[in-house]
Amino acid sequence: MGKDRGRSDPARSLALLWRTKEPVNREGRTELSVDRIARAAIEIADSSGIDALTMRRVSEVLGVGTMSPYTYVPGKAELLDLMMDTVYGELPATPVPGDTWRERLELVAYQNWELYRRHPWLARVETSRPVLGPNLMAKYERELSALVGSGLGDVEMDSVLTLVLGHVKNTARAAAEIADLERGSEMTDSQWWQAQAPWLATFANTGDYPTAGRVGSAAGAEHDAAYDPEHALRFGLARLLDGIEVLVEQHAPVI
Repeated sequence: MGKDRGRSDPARSLALLWRTKEPVNREGRTELSVDRIARAAIEIADSSGIDALTMRRVSEVLGVGTMSPYTYVPGKAELLDLMMDTVYGELPATPVPGDTWRERLELVAYQNWELYRRHPWLARVETSRPVLGPNLMAKYERELSALVGSGLGDVEMDSVLTLVLGHVKNTARAAAEIADLERGSEMTDSQWWQAQAPWLATFANTGDYPTAGRVGSAAGAEHDAAYDPEHALRFGLARLLDGIEVLVEQHAPVI
């Protein structure tokens, strides 16, 4: 999927995202629009996974000819750009509430987490070369504002936001991979690890791996699985915010 994403034409994607060019419906034809195509594609990816998304599938969902969506969206790569910017628009448009930068940044993290949970495919298609659509720009502006007044410089504000959102994305990607495995194996993560328990016990009881056996057992009992994305998110975010707080304190004026 990342390969498909990398072949998008930035100029065509930008024209699409900012709606500088959009065909006018011809009289007598089924009404289509960029927004309708985006919503159909998002519904497919949400319900069946990003690998199930094709332009043909989109046309089938919309009940139009196979080539009709291409009149509005040049191809799948540009469609992915459109889908991403569309779901970014689900984030609140109002300023991030909170009395402190830490409260605001924590809220930003959890709002992004919920977005990934609604659209698990998002963590798989985002790249380090984003196409700057209107919703992405609004998202960046709003989330940076959470750090205004912290005393951090512009580059530090960008770096802090990148750090926190990167943690959220990586955790969301792991959660999506677990969900994919559960669908494919028809077993929950907990059920799979329970099935492996006899083998794990055999190796753990040899005494060759005392620390791994003790820690792994404790973590497994706590999470009822080898990995708990919700715990990983909370734990990692708290540690990140603690570290960022040290940086902010270094910028505090000396009284």
